[in-house]
Amino acid sequence: MTPSRADEGSGSVLVLAVAAATMLVCGLLLPLYMGLAAKRQIAGAADAAALAAADGLSGAVPGVPCELAGQVAALNTAAVASCEVAGTEVIVVTVGEVLGLPVQAAARAGPPG
Repeated sequence: MTPSRADEGSGSVLVLAVAAATMLVCGLLLPLYMGLAAKRQIAGAADAAALAAADGLSGAVPGVPCELAGQVAALNTAAVASCEVAGTEVIVVTVGEVLGLPVQAAARAGPPG
C-alpha cells in the first residue's frame, strides 16, 4: 500500500503544533518560576537582615539593630517593611517586587537557646 497524497506534510504540521504547545507552556511557567525565585530571594534577605539585627542587639556588631537590618536587606535587593525588637529577639519583615507584584517574607532571630 502506498500512503495517500492527503497525508503529505502532516508530519510538519504535527511538529509545528508540538513546538507551539511547548513554547506556550514555557511562556506560562516562566513567570511562576520567576515569582518562586523572587520569594526565595526576599526570604533570604529577611533571614540575613534578622541575623544582622540580632547581632546588633546582642552587641556583637556595633549599630542600631533595625538600621543594620535595613542595610543588609538593601544589599540583598529588598526593603524592610517592619522591624520589631521583642526582648532579645528581632522580627524583620522584608518586601520586594517581581513582575509588578509585591513579595513579602518574615524572619526572626535572637540568641541561641
